[in-house]
Amino acid sequence: MTVEHRTLRSQRGITLFGLLFWAIVIGFVALLGLRVLPTVNEYFTIKRAVEQIAASGQTTVPEIRAAFDKQQQIEYSIQSITSKDLEITKVNEKVVISFAYGKEIEIMSPVYLLIKYEGRSK
Repeated sequence: MTVEHRTLRSQRGITLFGLLFWAIVIGFVALLGLRVLPTVNEYFTIKRAVEQIAASGQTTVPEIRAAFDKQQQIEYSIQSITSKDLEITKVNEKVVISFAYGKEIEIMSPVYLLIKYEGRSK
């Protein structure tokens, strides 16, 4: 056999070390995804609630805070903020509701991931 012929017939594939490496990487990414997805879901729930309240036509700060409290009782996934954490302003005679909060996610005992969320109504 010639050298050229041998390289064409050589085996291809992944080594055991490569397989273990990719299994660890994929496992770590899956762990991060499972820990982060509930917080992302909570953020989108808060954002949807804030946009609904802003579009409902309520104009006073106590009415808006009360509406958010009612929405928080309906949506059990809203736990990171309360109605007191909302910043309510008027821009061009339109109510704008803003919020911001940080969420710490424990990866492993001494390692945490900090995600800062912020949003506002349209």
